[in-house]
Amino acid sequence: MSARAADSAQDAATVAADGDNLLGLPRAALEQWFAERGHKPFHARQLMQWVHQRQVLDFESMTDLAKPLRAELAANATLELPRIINRHKSTDGTFKWLMAAKNGQAIETVFIPEADRGTLCISSQVGCALDCAFCATAKQGFNSNLTTAEIVGQVWTAIAELPRRANGESAITNVVFMGMGEPLANYRSVVPALQLLLDDHAYGLSRRRVTLSTSGLVPQLDKLAQECNVALAVSLHAPDDDLRDRLVPINKIHPIEDLLDACWRYVAAFGNRHVTFEYVMLDGVNDQREHADALARLLAGKPAKVNLIPFNPFPGTEFERSPDAVIDRFRDRLRFRNVVTTVRRTRGDDIDAACGQLAGRVKDRVRRRLGDR
Repeated sequence: MSARAADSAQDAATVAADGDNLLGLPRAALEQWFAERGHKPFHARQLMQWVHQRQVLDFESMTDLAKPLRAELAANATLELPRIINRHKSTDGTFKWLMAAKNGQAIETVFIPEADRGTLCISSQVGCALDCAFCATAKQGFNSNLTTAEIVGQVWTAIAELPRRANGESAITNVVFMGMGEPLANYRSVVPALQLLLDDHAYGLSRRRVTLSTSGLVPQLDKLAQECNVALAVSLHAPDDDLRDRLVPINKIHPIEDLLDACWRYVAAFGNRHVTFEYVMLDGVNDQREHADALARLLAGKPAKVNLIPFNPFPGTEFERSPDAVIDRFRDRLRFRNVVTTVRRTRGDDIDAACGQLAGRVKDRVRRRLGDR
C-alpha cells in the first residue's frame, strides 16, 4: 500500500471511529467529510477554528459558514464532548476531572499549573492492558480505547473550564499523554489527536509542547517516527531486562535493547531532539547505586534525559517510595556520569492526581495480550 493510500485508509478509519462527531476529526479527515457531501475543503479549516480556537459548538453561531451549510451540519453532524462527572482541586492547585466515556466507563484528566506553564495530562484508554506493577491504572484492568473525540474532548473541556492567563491565552501550554492507558496501544485514535493539537487551525501547540509517553511498543514507535513529530517520553523504570520484566511486563516482548534502538531511530528521524526516560523510584527495588551506574551505561553518549519520579502510593500496592535522600543520591550519581537528570515534583497526590495514581472507573474489564492494538 502506498503512503498516500495508507493515509487515506487512516482518515477513513478515523471517520468510522468517531462517526459524525466532528470534534475528533483532524484536518484531512474533516476535509474528506465535507468533500463526500459536495462541499469545498476550506470549510474544514473554518469549522476547526470555530470549534478548537473559539470554542463554539453551536453550528448556527458559525457566521462565516453559509446558512444552508449550517443547517446541514446541524441536521447531520454533532460536536459531542465527554461529560464531566466530577471535579477535584488539590491544595497545590492541581485540578482533576473525572469524565464519562462510553458504556458507563470513566477516565481522568489532570491539569498541573506552574508559574511558567500549565500542563494538561490526558488519557487515551479506559484502563490499561500493560499491567505495570507500580501503576494504579494497570490495577483497574482494561476496557476500551478512547475515540479521538474523547481524547481531544479532554483538552477542549479543560480549556473551557480553566481561567485564562493574564494575557488572555489558554492556561494550557503543554499537553502530555501520560494519563490512563498506553497511547501507542490506541494508535489509530491517538495520532489524529496529536495532529489536532499541532494544527495551526486547531490548538496550534508546538511539537516540543506535546509529549507522548509510552511503555515501549516498538513497532508502533517506529510507525510514529514516520507519521508524527512530538516529544517522546519512555517509561523505562529499570536498567536491565530481569528487573524491567517484573516492573513493566511489555519488556518480555520488547526488551530494553530493542526499545532503546527504536528510541534512537525516533530521534534520528527528526534531528536535534532527545528522549526523556521516566524512572519511578521504588524503595529498595530499583534505586541503588548499581542501578544508577547501569542506567548511566545504557544512556552514555545518547540524546537522553532521565526524569526521576518519586513513587506515588495507592491502595493495595506492594511498593514504597524511595526516601528523598536516596532519590537525591541517585540523581547525583547519574549527573556525575554525565546523564542529564531531573526529579519530578509530586503534585496533586492529595486528590490521587499524581503520576501513577489515575484510576478512573473501569467496569467490564477485557483481558488483552500485552501490546495488542
